[in-house]
Amino acid sequence: MLNFLNPMAFLFLLPLPVLFVLRKIRLFEKPSVPVILADWKGRSFAFSGKLFKFAFFLKHFMLFAGYVFVVIAFSDPVIHHEQRVYVSRGNDVVFVLDISPSMAAKDMDGLTRFQAACKVIQYILEQNSGSSFGLVGMASDAVLAVPPTTDRTTFLERMNALTIGALGEGSAIGTGLGMAVFHLSTSSAPEKCIILLTDGENNAGSIHPETAAEIAVEYKIKLYTVGIGTKGNVPLEYTDPVTGKVSSGFLDSKFDSAPLQKLALLTGGRYFSGETVNELSSALNSINVHEQVDQSYQLKTIDECLYDRLLIISAFCFVFAWLLSQLILKESFE
Repeated sequence: MLNFLNPMAFLFLLPLPVLFVLRKIRLFEKPSVPVILADWKGRSFAFSGKLFKFAFFLKHFMLFAGYVFVVIAFSDPVIHHEQRVYVSRGNDVVFVLDISPSMAAKDMDGLTRFQAACKVIQYILEQNSGSSFGLVGMASDAVLAVPPTTDRTTFLERMNALTIGALGEGSAIGTGLGMAVFHLSTSSAPEKCIILLTDGENNAGSIHPETAAEIAVEYKIKLYTVGIGTKGNVPLEYTDPVTGKVSSGFLDSKFDSAPLQKLALLTGGRYFSGETVNELSSALNSINVHEQVDQSYQLKTIDECLYDRLLIISAFCFVFAWLLSQLILKESFE
């Protein structure tokens, strides 16, 4: 909400229409006798050309705008923003995101599976300001990209820094889940859950996915699994992050969703299939609604002052008007 702390400053705008009228009746013009340095009965100076006429008009407009901005600045405008400050703990969510080469398959409404997953994750973050989110990148190995945090900027920066193929070509689902469970085991959040987004089956790592799921149950952590992508031959273009070699062609996409369904059921969660961006978004929204926690919060008012910015704009207007008068209109001031 915009508010003016010194509205009396707007009174300085009242002389403008009066000055305009007085200028129109030429009250401020001094008596003068024209001296024509030309042929007898020659014409006095006049702007010739649209450029000069436009520059003359623009100069006066910028002077007018500069004065108006100064007046508005002295009226001390302030924008009031209301921000929620949560006084109770929200839920903790850790995404386990598959970054194996198959996630480069481009069958999600023009996006790769990885891009679609990142897009939907970002949307979920924007809708849940009170929850803490973490991220584990998973392929042949797993790495904690972001521990559970409410810092959305850091989360998105690190998620966007993940590279397909950087952790190998396999899918160590058990290792990824185990790492997520480890970082949620000590959390005091009222609700804790893991969301696994993958397009493959477990084929790497030393931890069996069901073992990780059983440990999750012990710590009251729910597991939701989401199978990404369509089945059949899908286009794929993949750049190896180590060698820089580009591979393109078609991927024979097929995997058994039964193990993912079983993992979710073991923890009281649910399996979702996401063959399009809309289906993926719907799946994560359903999880979000189911895991939502009622939080207490207070409204904090943050004031954003516009004084300095308006003075800078005003100075720009005056300088621009002066440059027009000197460089184009060739005016001199005595």
